[in-house]
Formats: sequence, C-alpha cells, structure tokens
Amino acid sequence: MTLQRIISISRPRFWIYEFGTFAFGAIAAFSSFSNLLNIQTIIFGFYFLIPANILIYGINDIFDYETDKLNPKKVEYEELLEPKDQKKVWWWIILTNFPFIIAALSLETPAMISFFAFIFFASFYSAKPIRAKARPFLDALFSACHYIATGVFGYYLLGGESFPTLGFVAGILWAVAMHAYSAVPDIKADEDAKLQTIATVLREKGTLVLCLMLYGISAYLGSTVLGIGVLMYGLVYISLMIISLKKVGPGGSGLFKIYTYFPYINLVAGAVMTISLLLVHPLISI
Repeated sequence: MTLQRIISISRPRFWIYEFGTFAFGAIAAFSSFSNLLNIQTIIFGFYFLIPANILIYGINDIFDYETDKLNPKKVEYEELLEPKDQKKVWWWIILTNFPFIIAALSLETPAMISFFAFIFFASFYSAKPIRAKARPFLDALFSACHYIATGVFGYYLLGGESFPTLGFVAGILWAVAMHAYSAVPDIKADEDAKLQTIATVLREKGTLVLCLMLYGISAYLGSTVLGIGVLMYGLVYISLMIISLKKVGPGGSGLFKIYTYFPYINLVAGAVMTISLLLVHPLISI
C-alpha cells in the first residue's frame, strides 16, 4: 500500500471539511496570534487535515466493500478498496492516528472529550458493531457529530469557554443536511446492497426537501450567533437544493453532476464564513 494510494483513499477533495471545522472553532476562540499559531494548534490542524481523513475514509472503505463494489461511483469517481488491501489500510490508520490520540490525553478535559468524541463518531459511523451508516437517520447524526466535534475541539483547544448552544445546534443541522444530500446519489447502490440510509427511506425528493429545511433553520440559528451574513451563506445551499430538486432522476442519477461540485461549493462558502469570522475578531482591525 503506497503513500499515494492511502492519500487517494483519504479523499483529498474532502480534506477541507474536517480541517475547516477545526479552523472555524479555533478562530472563534483564539485570544492572541501566538495562541492561534502555536505548535499545538499546528499539530492538531495537521491531524484534521490528513490523518483524521485517513481514519474516516479508511474505515469507511474497509466496512463498505459489499456496498462499494455495486456502486459505479467507486469505480468512476473514487477507488474500490479490495479485501486484500484492508489489513494494510488498518495499519496506516493506526500509525497515522495513534500519536495524536496519545497527545490528546494531555489536553484540558473539554478539548480531550471533544477529540475522543470525534474518534468515536468518525469510527463507528462505518465500523461495527454500531455501523451507524446502515441505520437510517442515525447515519446522518453520526456523520454530523464527528464534524461538529472537530469544531468544538478547535474551540476548546484555543481556550474557548462554554461553546454556544445555538451554534452547536446550527452546526449539527447543517452537517446532517450535508450528509443526507451526499447520500442521494448512492440510493440505488445502497438498495442493491440492502443498505438502508436516510436517503433510501426518504427517497430523492423527500431527502432534498429535508435538506432545504435544515439548511434554512441552520442559517437562521447561525445568524443569531454570528450575524446576518450567515443568512446569505444559507441561501447558497437553499438554492442548491432547489436546483437539485429539478434534477432528480431514478436513484438520484440526475444529481450526480451537481454532487461532484458540492465539495467546491462547501470550500468557497466555508472559506468566506471563516474569513468573515476572522475579520470581526476583536484582535483584528480593518
């Protein structure tokens, strides 16, 4: 198993998701630039950029083989992990994550708890015995929780106190919508593999309507914490859901092209939100 292959398995186009939520939480809490750029922040920033994604997607590919082999997306858009390579991937997961797990044990309690919450939700989203991704609605919740745990970790790592409740709820709703939307193109493959998800239960239109509602509520709640600019952020996703509803086809096939742009939309929107948060920080004057 080469480094190039393990990097491919870790889905570089999705690296920004975990790193972005970590950075957002850190920027919301930092008290000085030396605090924001210290070695501890850099170490865990690197963790959520690459090793965390090796954990998430390595475990995902190991436990998803029976589903993935029936999914054209794994051949045309991603890579199929064959059973013969699974043991090697386990070793990569252990070796790249273990040092950071040990380091997290020395952190203050809120940061340590949120770090291990990430490990728990990210691992058992795919792994047995919980395997949340095969349990409708629990799949979206586990996926959302590991993203939010990352943001909460960044917040407490930089010395934040009492993470905002409305911000937490807004983040969970946004991440549930993100997961549900990404599950729509997989409906046919999941059904062929007898795997139930939030999207197989609600079907294409039902899932997209739910996503639209969740993005709207999330934007409103987020605006009470971060300001009215968040509503503009929400409108981007509401518009995307409306466009997607017009493209629905059997098994979500009409959505796949839009889905391939989803990481880039998330990247731009997330960058704008993070920069906006940074610019209104008391330590920065413009």
